[in-house]
Amino acid sequence: MSASTPVRESVNDPADDPLSRERAHLAAARSALRAMRADVESLDIRDVTANWVNAAVLEHQIGERIKALADLSDTPLFFGRLDYLHSPGAEQAEGAEGERFYIGRRHVHDADGDPMVVDWRAPVSQPFYRASRKDPLDVALRRRFGYTGGDLTAYEDEHLSDPAEAATTSTLLQREIERPRVGPMRDIVATIQPEQDEIVRSGLSGSVCVQGGPGTGKTAVGLHRVAYLLYAHRERLARTGTLVVGPNRSFLHYIEQVLPALGELTVAQATVDDLVAHVEVRGTDDAPAAIVKGDARMAQVLRRALYSHVTMPTEPVVVVRGSRRWRVPAYELEDIVRQLLDRDIRYGAARDALPQRIAHAVLVQMERAGEAPDDRVQDAVARNSAVKAAVKAVWPAVDPAKLVLRLLSDPEFLAEHAEGLLDEEEREAILWPKPARSVKSAKWSSADAVLIDEAADLVQRTHSLGHVVLDEAQDLSPMQYRAVGRRCTTGSATVLGDLAQGTTPWSTRSWEEALGHLGKRDAVIEELTAGFRVPTDVITYASRLLPHIAPGLTPVASIRENPGFFEVRRVEGPGDVVAACRELLRHEGSIGLIAADARVPELAAELTAAGIGHIPPGEETTHETRLTLVPASLAKGLEYDYVVLDEPRAVIDAEPDERTGLRRLYVTLTRAVSGLVITHTTDLPPELT
Repeated sequence: MSASTPVRESVNDPADDPLSRERAHLAAARSALRAMRADVESLDIRDVTANWVNAAVLEHQIGERIKALADLSDTPLFFGRLDYLHSPGAEQAEGAEGERFYIGRRHVHDADGDPMVVDWRAPVSQPFYRASRKDPLDVALRRRFGYTGGDLTAYEDEHLSDPAEAATTSTLLQREIERPRVGPMRDIVATIQPEQDEIVRSGLSGSVCVQGGPGTGKTAVGLHRVAYLLYAHRERLARTGTLVVGPNRSFLHYIEQVLPALGELTVAQATVDDLVAHVEVRGTDDAPAAIVKGDARMAQVLRRALYSHVTMPTEPVVVVRGSRRWRVPAYELEDIVRQLLDRDIRYGAARDALPQRIAHAVLVQMERAGEAPDDRVQDAVARNSAVKAAVKAVWPAVDPAKLVLRLLSDPEFLAEHAEGLLDEEEREAILWPKPARSVKSAKWSSADAVLIDEAADLVQRTHSLGHVVLDEAQDLSPMQYRAVGRRCTTGSATVLGDLAQGTTPWSTRSWEEALGHLGKRDAVIEELTAGFRVPTDVITYASRLLPHIAPGLTPVASIRENPGFFEVRRVEGPGDVVAACRELLRHEGSIGLIAADARVPELAAELTAAGIGHIPPGEETTHETRLTLVPASLAKGLEYDYVVLDEPRAVIDAEPDERTGLRRLYVTLTRAVSGLVITHTTDLPPELT
C-alpha cells in the first residue's frame, strides 16, 4: 500500500478544518445531484416525439435516468479524491497546478457543467486504484474518505509523489474491507485493488476467466466489470444487452443491489435453469444420468437425431401455373437438399430456404421457356401446395422437446444416434424407465431442459447478448456451458469461479476445458489469490482441505490485519448450536447458521423454540432479521459477518462421494467475514485435524 497519513477525524468542525471543507463539498454535490434529477423530471417531451411509440420509449428512458440519479442517503456520493501534479491530457504552463477530482459512484456536475464528482469508471479516476509510490501516475495526493452511513467522518491522505513519506497500510481501506455487513452484497468501488481493477477495466471484445478463492472478490469484480463496460460501451450494450448468470435464486437476491447502487438498472439476472426454461421441470436425475446428460457428447447425439428427419427426395415436384406444368426432377431436388446440408446452417433456417430453392429451380425453367418471372412469382411458387408437400416430406418441422422426449423414451432411436458416442451402460442411464406420453406429461429434469435448449438452438439460432457474466462457473456441466455460451456467441463473457469449490459430480476439471465448451477458448485466465473478506485464521484452517480437493491451486492469502474470531467447539446437541448463535447475535453484523440440508428442519425448530428469529437465504434484502439459516447446498457465493457451521461430518456425508463432500465443506468453512464457530458432536474429518 502507498504511503498514508493517519486518519483525520473532526469533532468540532472549525472553519479551517479540511474535513469541514470536504463536508461542504459533499453537501454541494448532493444539492447538484438533486438539481440534475429535477432537470430530468421537468423535461416536457410532448412536442419532440413523432408518434406514441417514440414517446413511450423516450418516457421509459427518462424514467430510467431519474432512477439512476437517485441520491441514496446512506451511500457515500464520493469516496476519494485525486490531486494531480498536472492537468490530465493538457500541457501545463510553468508553475501551474494540476486539477482536483472527487471520485464517486456516479458523475455529478454543477449548474455550469463543471464536474463536482467524477464517475469511478472514467479514465481520470483510474489512478485512484492503480497509483503507487513506485508509479504515482502524476498524482500528488490521494485522499480516502471514511463514512458512517452517509455522513463523512474521516479522511486519510497519501502523498504519492513525496519520496520522504514512508509507506504504510491504509487504515480507512482496512476499515472498509472489514466493516460488518448486514443484508445483501454491496459494491466495492472504494476498495478495488490494482489487480482487480485490471480485470474490471479489460476491454469488451475479449473474454476473461477469473479463478479466485473465497474472499478474493471475484463476484464483485465481475459485477463491477459489467458496470464499467456499460459506462465505456453504453450504446453498443444498450442494443445487444447484458446478463448476469448465477447458481441459484438465493445468490441472485444476494447480489441484486450491487449494480443499481452503481447506477446500472438494465442488467438482467438469471440462473441457467431460467435460460433453458422451455418445459416445466418436475423431475430429478440421479448422478449417473445427470453426468451423461451433461456430457458434451450429447450435443452430437442431438444433432444426429435431428438431421435424421431429413430424407432424400425420390419423387419430382410438379408445379402447375395456369396452363403450364413445371417439373423439378428428384435428382435436382436431392442436389438442393445436399447443398443445404453442406452449408451447415440451422435446421430451421435450411427448412425455410428449401421452398425458395425449389421455386428458384422452377423460375430457371420459366426463363429458359422465354418467360420473365419476378420475385413475386418465386414467392408464389414457394407457397405452392406441391412445393409445401415436398418440403414437409423431405425436411419436416421438428419440435425440440418432442425430439428429446423420443431420445429418452425410445431405446432403438437413442441407440441409433448414440452409436460410437455412448456405450450401452450410458444409454441405459439416461433412458426413462417409464416413457412419457407427451411433452406436457413428462417429468423433465434440469438436465433434460438443457438438452431441449441445445436442440432448440440446432433448429433456430439463440439470440446472442453483448456480454454475459457467469458466476460460480465451476459447477456447470459441459452442456450447461454450451447453453450459456449460446447467449454470447457474438459477444464476450466474464467467467468467475473457484475449482476448489466445485460440488457437482460434473464440476469443471480445468478452466481451459470449460472455456472450450463455452466457446471462448481465447479467454484470458486470471487468478486472484489475495483474500479481502475471509479472516486469516479462518482461511488458513479451511486451506487444510486444498491438498485433498484441488492440489494445484494456490491457497488464498488473507491481507486483513484483523485475524478474525475462530473457534472449534465439541457440543452436546442442537441446543448448544443455538447458544452459539445467540452469542454471535451480540455482535454487530449478519450471522449465518450453515448446516447439512437434512439438519436444517431440526435446527429451525430449535431456533423457534428458543425465540430466535431467522430467515432462509435470499430474504436478507426484505427482512431486518440478522440470522439466516442456510442449507449447505445453498451456501456457495454467500457471505455473513459471523458463521456457525454445524456438524462438518454431516456436510460431507450428505454428498455422493468424499471428495465432493470435502469441497462442500470448504465452501461452508469460507462464508465468514469476521468470525467462525464450528460446532460438532462427531469427530472432525481427518483432513482438518
